[in-house]
Amino acid sequence: MAATKISDISWFHDFPPFFTLQPNLDTRRKQLDAWCSLLLEYCRLKKVCTFDVNDASKFPPFFNGKINRQLDNNFIQILLEELRSRGNIEWEDKNKRRCLIFWNSLEEWAKTVYQWITSRGMNRTVCTFYELLHGDDTRSADFHDIDPKLFRRILNELEKHGQATVFSENGADGVKFL
Repeated sequence: MAATKISDISWFHDFPPFFTLQPNLDTRRKQLDAWCSLLLEYCRLKKVCTFDVNDASKFPPFFNGKINRQLDNNFIQILLEELRSRGNIEWEDKNKRRCLIFWNSLEEWAKTVYQWITSRGMNRTVCTFYELLHGDDTRSADFHDIDPKLFRRILNELEKHGQATVFSENGADGVKFL
């Protein structure tokens, strides 16, 4: 993992006004763009695929002890709605408390997984979700150790395009790549 600290991802995380929702609409648009980029990059680097609003105060990008700043709940809700409108999150519940995070689109993820499969000559093979998500062979793959719910969505995308068949057998989830 190249960057391990938020300050390695973004210089503006140490800029106090970054934590206050800006009243000027042009400035606010740039601020939201910067926040979205920061959050998606952080999630990509840390492989964060789910977010629970109840844990927002513990989510590292949302606070900076160095400058004694933290996003308030209203700003967090505005930011999450912005990410949803861009297709980067999907709510898992009606109360909008828990969401899946897509730092790549489902289509991009599906392409990544399918390219990995075809580059290894694994078309027409059957694999378990476990071996794909946690196996030694996938350690260097971008999808290694991602959230199983997100992985299922990726495989469903491949199935939709006729590149895979997803199934469950004896309590184990599997996929046959076509």
